[in-house]
Amino acid sequence: MTSIVLVAACALIDADNRVLIAQRPAGKSMAGLWEFPGGKVEEGETPEDAVIRELHEELGIDIPPSCLAPFVFASHGYEDFHLLMPLFLCRKWHGTVTAKEDQKLAWVRANKLREYPMPPADLPLIAHLLDILL
Repeated sequence: MTSIVLVAACALIDADNRVLIAQRPAGKSMAGLWEFPGGKVEEGETPEDAVIRELHEELGIDIPPSCLAPFVFASHGYEDFHLLMPLFLCRKWHGTVTAKEDQKLAWVRANKLREYPMPPADLPLIAHLLDILL
C-alpha cells in the first residue's frame, strides 16, 4: 500500500501578478527543481496552518489566515509515495519575502513558469495559474 503524503503549498502573487517559486536546495529530494513554497502538513495541523508556518519559516513572512484562498490541488504518484498537495493563493502578507533557508527565489510571470524545471506534481498547476493571471 502506498503512503499518502499531504503537503500544502502557496502561490504568492505580487502586485505585478508575478508568482514566487523557490528552488529546492542541494541535499533534498528533487534538488535543483523549482516549486511553489510550502511543506508537509504535520500531525494535528490544517493545510492552512502548514502553509502559514512553512512560509514564515522559509520566507520570513506572516500570512493572515483570511488572506489564503484555496485554489486547486495536485494528486501525483511518485515511486515511494502518493503526494496530495492543495495549492493556496495569497496576494497579501506581512514582511519582506526573504530566503531563510539559502534557497534561490524567483518572481515569475505565469506564462514563464514552464521555463523552470519543476517536480511532476507541480506542473499541472501552471495551467490553472495561467487561467487567472493572464
